[in-house]
Amino acid sequence: MSNTEKVWYGVNLASTRLGAEALYATDDFFAPISRMIQDHDPVWIDDKYDDNGKWMDGWESRRKRSEGFDYGIIKLGISGKIKTLEIDTRFFTGNFAPATLIEACYSETTPDENTQWTEITENIALSGNNQLFVDVNDDTVYNHVRVNIYPDGGIARLRVYGEPEVRWDEVTGDKQIDLVAVENGGRVLACNDEHFGTMHNIIMPGKGINMGDGWETRRRREPGNDWVILALGHPGEVESVTIDTAFFKGNFPDGLSLQVANISDLPDTTLAAQSIYWKELLPKQSLSADAEHVFAEELNRVGVITHVRMNIFPDGGVSRIRLMGKPVKN
Repeated sequence: MSNTEKVWYGVNLASTRLGAEALYATDDFFAPISRMIQDHDPVWIDDKYDDNGKWMDGWESRRKRSEGFDYGIIKLGISGKIKTLEIDTRFFTGNFAPATLIEACYSETTPDENTQWTEITENIALSGNNQLFVDVNDDTVYNHVRVNIYPDGGIARLRVYGEPEVRWDEVTGDKQIDLVAVENGGRVLACNDEHFGTMHNIIMPGKGINMGDGWETRRRREPGNDWVILALGHPGEVESVTIDTAFFKGNFPDGLSLQVANISDLPDTTLAAQSIYWKELLPKQSLSADAEHVFAEELNRVGVITHVRMNIFPDGGVSRIRLMGKPVKN
């Protein structure tokens, strides 16, 4: 797979931005296991060394001189069903782990020697300087993974893509939440362009950290406007909308509108064409640079919705969208 392809496998449950932690490693002499779950892509820095040898952007154990193997334990940022693993050995050439096997568990406490682990992969052969994607056929909810490497070596990044678990029965009807937030099961399904920043950033937690931590389209040189489609984590009624253009100053959209629908039986791939005709939640509003825009009185009463189409006019960048409301049984 080309590194330039934009493919979405689900939420990275092992993202540090979602609270994931590296809890333990049998050995991380050359590079700490915490680097393996960093959100940015691994990098190579020529002539960078530390006290133990060449600096590597990932997890790397020392050369094993006895029987056994190394392993590390990661606490996921969000509990969920694991669907795809990305095992990235970029820049590890003569020092990559030759094989790995991934296990998972659900534990309210820190895993220990009594923890029962479930193998979610077979033993996987790895190669150097490569990104490998492995599908997982398991509908169990997990909150920890254990990465076994045979016998030693390095992995640059581990991504654990899946579906967040949200206990909707514990969310009361009076509680207002962000219905499209990634931690509440929100998903970004499609857009017409994401030249400078991925569409998936707009539902991530917290404020954007820079202009690259948002969704930005190319400069439009033809009629029309850009758009993105999102699925709520649960059907609900939206009571207010926040659009944040943080860090977008000379490139924020001139205007924005929202269209919505209540859909339960259509595949995601069919929604882009149909979304043109969805009803209007928010009529076109003007935006400004590097600012949070909150809309409440401007919203039309549309009832329970499941999907949103955000239109930006004509192009530009948005850092975050928040759809505050209450989950409702559909």
